[in-house]
This record gives sequence, structure tokens and C-alpha cells, in this order.
Amino acid sequence: MAKQNIIYGFHAVASRLRRYPETVRELYLDEARQDARARDFLTLSERAGVHPRPVSGQRLTGLAGTHRHQGVVALVDAVMLRVDLDQLVEDAGAALLLLVLDGVQDPHNLGACLRVADAMGAHAVVAPRDRAVPLSPTVAKVASGAAETVPYLMVTNLARTLRDLKDHAVWVVGTDEQAEEDLFGATFHSPMAWVLGAEGAGLRRLTRETCDQLVRIPMLGSVESLNVSVAAGICLYESRRRAQSSLAPPNP
Repeated sequence: MAKQNIIYGFHAVASRLRRYPETVRELYLDEARQDARARDFLTLSERAGVHPRPVSGQRLTGLAGTHRHQGVVALVDAVMLRVDLDQLVEDAGAALLLLVLDGVQDPHNLGACLRVADAMGAHAVVAPRDRAVPLSPTVAKVASGAAETVPYLMVTNLARTLRDLKDHAVWVVGTDEQAEEDLFGATFHSPMAWVLGAEGAGLRRLTRETCDQLVRIPMLGSVESLNVSVAAGICLYESRRRAQSSLAPPNP
């Protein structure tokens, strides 16, 4: 029998209904919600062949384990994105783009990182098993469906994994606020893996030393650091921008 999970929030549940409606075992909707968003969601669920059960907001809070469920909770079969990292690297070739997270243990940050990884077309998010948060209902809600589209690979030894990637000619770039090179002036190589640490703590020493290159994100205002998901979005976007620029035809 497939492992079952709880997911909640309109984006996360709607994404599951669109992609994997057959995995939704039970669907609960706040009986007090009669607004346009709830009606649109009801139409979506009926179209997917899943009929929500109206329940109280208190029941939803008990099911989700939080009051931030937005009025919708689902019991679903786990969707297993079975991905082998070596095979992924081989299949993606020069187009490979990875996001590696070192020490990111907040589920909201992980969910946001998965969401931006999906938006920027990253092939996977990689994290060390002993210093990372696992996938959870909170992660799924924040990811807004990206937890089911972007493989999240937890590895036993991050430094060893980075060395293996380098053996496959993957260019490993870490972010460090003390780095001499800045993001916009640095030269990168493909295929590529971005390595980011948690806000404040940054990269661990061994992780930093394993990177091929370290860059800093220029900070032009008064704040000294960025949330890891914001930094990930900037770095991944810069990779995509450069890739698109290299494909653009020359000006006549």
C-alpha cells in the first residue's frame, strides 16, 4: 500500500488534483467557505473526479496540524519522484542545473526553494540527509505543487556528492558573502550546480572548500543578507538569463 500524506492549502492541493488526481484519497473543504476561490476549487475537484467532504474549520486544523490550511486539506498517496543523481546528470548533459542546499532546516525555506527551482527549470534540489528538513505538509504547501515536480535528493555525504558531480564535469559554485567575485561579474561553466547555505550560517567549511568557485551576491541596500530562497532565485535566474543570452541570435 502506498504511503499516505496530508497536504493542505489551495495551491498544493489544486496542483495535486491537476497532476495526480488518482492519488487523492480524501478531500476536505471548509463548510463555511462560499467564496469565489472555494467555488473554483470545487469545480476543479469535481472535474478531477474527486468529491470534497464539507467539514468544520476546526476539523481541518486537526487534520493539517495547523490553522494555515486555507480551508482545504487532502489525504493523498505519496508521489515518489524516483531519480538517480548520476542518471540525471548523464541525461541532462550540458543543460544540467542543480540547486544544492547546505544546512537549510526550515520547512518554509525548503518549500520556497523548491518553488523557485521549479520556476527556473532546475533539475533537482540536493541536500545532506543529516542537516536538512525532509518533505512535509508544510513544505508541500509552501512549494505550491513544486514538491511533486522537482526531485528532492537527500544524500549521506554532501562533500562527497559534490566531488562526484565534479568528476562528471559539473561546475560547482557556492555563494559566500566574503567571496571576491560577485555574481554578475563572474564567469560560469555548464553543466552547473549552485550551492547555498542557510541565512546567517552560510556554507560549512568543507562544503565551501569543495566548490570550484565562490561568488557573492552584491548587496546594494542596507540589509546584509538574503533569505536562502531569495538568494536561490537570484542565482538560478542569472544562470537561465545567461543560457538564454547565449542562444539569442546576433543583432543584424
